[in-house]
Amino acid sequence: MQTIAVIGGGIAGVTTAYALVRRGFSVSLFERHPYAAMETSFANGGQLSASNAEVWNHPSTIAKGLKWMLRGDAPLLVNPKPSWHKLSWFAEFIAAMPRYEDNTIRTARLAIAARDHMFSWAATEGIEFDLKRAGILHIYRSKAAFDHAAAVSQLLARGGLERRAVTPSEMRQIEPTLSGNFYGGFFTESDSTGDIHLFTQGLAQAAARRGVEFHYGAEVTQLRTGGQRVHLRLGHGDAQQAFSFDAVVVSGGTASRAMAAALGDRVNVYPVKGYSITVNLADEASRAAAPQVSLLDDETKLVTSRLGPDRFRVAGTAEFNGFNRDIRADRIRPLVDWVRQCFPGVSTRSVVPWAGLRPMMPDMLPRVGRGRAPGVFYNTGHGHLGWTLSAGTAELLADVVSAAASPRAQAPRPAFNQSA
Repeated sequence: MQTIAVIGGGIAGVTTAYALVRRGFSVSLFERHPYAAMETSFANGGQLSASNAEVWNHPSTIAKGLKWMLRGDAPLLVNPKPSWHKLSWFAEFIAAMPRYEDNTIRTARLAIAARDHMFSWAATEGIEFDLKRAGILHIYRSKAAFDHAAAVSQLLARGGLERRAVTPSEMRQIEPTLSGNFYGGFFTESDSTGDIHLFTQGLAQAAARRGVEFHYGAEVTQLRTGGQRVHLRLGHGDAQQAFSFDAVVVSGGTASRAMAAALGDRVNVYPVKGYSITVNLADEASRAAAPQVSLLDDETKLVTSRLGPDRFRVAGTAEFNGFNRDIRADRIRPLVDWVRQCFPGVSTRSVVPWAGLRPMMPDMLPRVGRGRAPGVFYNTGHGHLGWTLSAGTAELLADVVSAAASPRAQAPRPAFNQSA
């Protein structure tokens, strides 16, 4: 196996292409947009957060979803209109609840390994992406939420992550600009933030220098296996182009489910919409009033990142509404209001809203490994931790592909998500 197609130019696809070309494979990446990182990898929360490794498969998530179902501004919003995709996804979500602790621990371990790879790659390739290694502060307004976080901290510790409890006064020492009344918090010094779009584009350029062929504006319209080859077709009618490779890696985000079905596999990715705002810090007062340390507010499910001196990113919420990509005013307004409440000195005169569809598996673990057919692989379904886990899953996938290229390759099996 020498020639490999990677489908998808987001963070998962680009890190995969980079890891594979470093192992000596001939790699071609296909992305339907004109540039890399133009969908979910464009304007996320910016956190590289092993401390956010807790999976969502917990009874409290179901309770909150039912409680908030009729609130348009709810942190977790589920469109009640049924679909087979949504129903099957939630059935598997519930079925994964007994593995909540184990999956949280596994995710934390992968996140820790992933950041070491990412920092190494960025240093090797000279990628600038507004990296800020100032830690992440989780903030809690009630004792019940703080106590739950304490239990999560024990799971994270079993995964190798250290984070410490802090009092309200210690929270303000860590981030003096934060306003409001809080019960307490947890601080993870080893976490960091940055601009995912800048990183992905920088890594794509590095991969191209190493020999990866990037095909932009290239939407895959047909995908099939035949014999020992994988066949791709782009375009329609007279404009079609055909390609053939020894192998394919599907990193197509929310489109991965349909691609997998064409290849004979079931990868139950669901598009979970998240929103963000980028606050332009256009005046000195706003720059001074915006936080330097990244935050995660458990009650509102919002995260923040300071991106360089002049930008402040606030992101979060989860919306189960199919492939709807609308940027809704009632979903953006709580993010702006949160900034005004917690950082009243920051002007929200210039705010850029955005929405993206997270590719999420029911058990919150990415699908990384081999498909049923020879030469078919997956690295997709990273959900809300796509950037945090991407370098780690790319290395795992590259190991699996390298093993499959060996004459002593093992039988097909997933490398990470065992439930797919």
